[in-house]
Amino acid sequence: MSEGESSTAVVNKNKRYRKDKPWDTDDIDQWKVDQYTQDDNKGGTFLHESSFATLFPKYREKYLREAWSAVTKALEGHGIACTLDLIHGSMSVRTTRKTFDPYIVFKARDMIKLLARGVSIGQAVKILDDAMACDIIKIGNIVRNKERFVKRRQRIIGPSGSTLKAIELLTQCYVLVQGSTVSVMGPYKSLKEVRRIVLDCMKNIHPIYRIKELMIKRELAKDPKLATESWDRFLPNFRKKHLKTSEKTARKNEAVEAKREAQKSAGINVEEKEKEKGKKKVYTPFPPPQQPRKVDLEMETGEYFLKPREREAKEAAKRKEKQMEVSAKRQAERAEAFVAPTEDAEPTVEEKLKKKRKNRDDTGEGDKAEKKKKKRKSKEVEADSSS
Repeated sequence: MSEGESSTAVVNKNKRYRKDKPWDTDDIDQWKVDQYTQDDNKGGTFLHESSFATLFPKYREKYLREAWSAVTKALEGHGIACTLDLIHGSMSVRTTRKTFDPYIVFKARDMIKLLARGVSIGQAVKILDDAMACDIIKIGNIVRNKERFVKRRQRIIGPSGSTLKAIELLTQCYVLVQGSTVSVMGPYKSLKEVRRIVLDCMKNIHPIYRIKELMIKRELAKDPKLATESWDRFLPNFRKKHLKTSEKTARKNEAVEAKREAQKSAGINVEEKEKEKGKKKVYTPFPPPQQPRKVDLEMETGEYFLKPREREAKEAAKRKEKQMEVSAKRQAERAEAFVAPTEDAEPTVEEKLKKKRKNRDDTGEGDKAEKKKKKRKSKEVEADSSS
């Protein structure tokens, strides 16, 4: 009795008519998108022709002219025709009777858009794959100031392209910053991340915050235990807005109070120090006295009552006087270059002898020399007398 009841009670009402599917196993990827082939197109040729066109800048003309044969060859395999109009500066793609994939014309449109935005042909061709998508992010109208725009755009690239390389490695995307747009190629999920990073960077949020977040997410994804849990506790919480003035003042006051307490505990007299600094000015709610206007000052000096000709003459005289002062100053500066430097003349023979005598007198050698001379003279006189 118990066995019969268990066999009948287990079956759910909603799953009464479900049957086992032996062909549906766990190793099958349900989300896999098979490549669209010509056999999948049951309707045959398209009823109408679809076409897209886009303009390109003048500096891309030379490259596109050289690479257009490769573009044509890549699109011919999908049955798409393309034309390059150098007169009007445009590229266009259109479906033909050989086109079998209805979505490939949109892929071709994205390809010519990327070519116009500076992407190379080797990279742009990859957009024709089903797994690859693209996004062209416009950043030109986010920041008004040109200098600020250039700085923030450079911040996306980073020093010697390090930030851009980090974004590419973490998101598995190709990113190209060109002019007022950022071209991105990669999987759909990653495009969303790159767009968020770029737009936040232009709104003055540094890309390093998003890069850190992506790095943490990539490490967390490796752990299967955390697949069903929330990752908020692991992700960093960065400050999204600046503090208000009242909050800043409150923090400043707290820091001052903490400093005063630390000084008191150390035995430093805080009150004496504050007195030494000087008394603060007394706050008055009344505004300062009104300054006189330019007209009032002119009325005081009498310039207001002068005639226009007299006023012009006075201004011209002032201007001339100022010019004369400046010209005199400049002439003096120029004349300095022609003033001969003071040179010390060589001393004459008499001056040299005087200097020697003076030195001898100072050192006491002069007296000795005179005594020697007197001795010599006395000896000579004695010799003459004896003879």
